[in-house]
Amino acid sequence: MSRSESDMHRHPGAATDLADHAPGDEPREDSGHWVRNANLGLGLSILLTAAAFLLAGRPIIYAPAIPAALLVLAIAQMGVHLVFFLHITTGPDNTNNVLALAFGVLVVFLIVLGSIWIMGHLALNMMPMERMEQMQH
Repeated sequence: MSRSESDMHRHPGAATDLADHAPGDEPREDSGHWVRNANLGLGLSILLTAAAFLLAGRPIIYAPAIPAALLVLAIAQMGVHLVFFLHITTGPDNTNNVLALAFGVLVVFLIVLGSIWIMGHLALNMMPMERMEQMQH
């Protein structure tokens, strides 16, 4: 058995030099693959945006279901942007990107909920306007 064959048996994924790359280092892709993915992402984004405008502007579905349908389309739009434009995937080399995205979502969630909680408590504990006016006179 030659040396290259023994290396392939010890490292089954190392059949070529292109298969061996550092985590986070994307293997080289031809430009046609990049252009196809970008155009597919663009097409899906345009389709989802047009669908959202059609749902909001015309009585296609039951009126109370429109916000739920728009929410579903918005989540789909976010997924298209994450996969096709930001290249966030669940591959082993994208673990840090997925964790950073999850942390960002957590921070935004905490800030929004904390702000709503604070504003709710402020509204409950504010002095009535009539009493404030009496104190000023």
